[in-house]
Amino acid sequence: MSLDLWLAVLVISISAAFAIWGKYQKTRFIHYAFKPLTMVLIISLAWERVTAWPSVYGYFILSGLCVSLFGDILLMLPPKYFRSGLLAFLAAQVLYVLAFSRGLQRISFFPLVIILAYAVVLYLFLFGSLGKYRWPVLFYIMVISTMGWLALNRHLNLLEEGSLLALVGAGLFLFSDTLNAVNRFKRPFRLAQTLILGTYFAAQLLFALSI
Repeated sequence: MSLDLWLAVLVISISAAFAIWGKYQKTRFIHYAFKPLTMVLIISLAWERVTAWPSVYGYFILSGLCVSLFGDILLMLPPKYFRSGLLAFLAAQVLYVLAFSRGLQRISFFPLVIILAYAVVLYLFLFGSLGKYRWPVLFYIMVISTMGWLALNRHLNLLEEGSLLALVGAGLFLFSDTLNAVNRFKRPFRLAQTLILGTYFAAQLLFALSI
């Protein structure tokens, strides 16, 4: 990576660290300021890359990042906006699915069996605690599982640095959302926000770098 890109990644990482630290403070001002700022910085990086190397893939990723920012803002609002935030992230995952479906010449279904098995186990584990969110969470798990599967297939097809970054990002996104679901619906734990936000920001950054 160039020096400018390293500096951009460093600034994004510092902003993400403040967003995570702010989550543990009594006042949420720091978190509310730095969480969207981190996404704005990642979007800016993605915009620079997609304008330098225009592609349908890049525009889908950029759109997914922008919708994710909207979802982040909704989730920082009172709990009544949680469903809207979940729908925003569902839309972002659909955009990532469209991005990762680009460039596929062949598809392997074996990884899908493993990913779906994981999704089923996770959903059954959460089922009793989901209440009115059972259907939204089910749809979200299905879409993000598809996203991870297509990211894997895209890398197997292209074997490029960009497709590898996207694959790692997809894995981190799955991990982040799994922890987020367990923390929200099952059992909160102290390190939850550090792990959830750390892997979330890393995933979105890798998606931007994959352009």
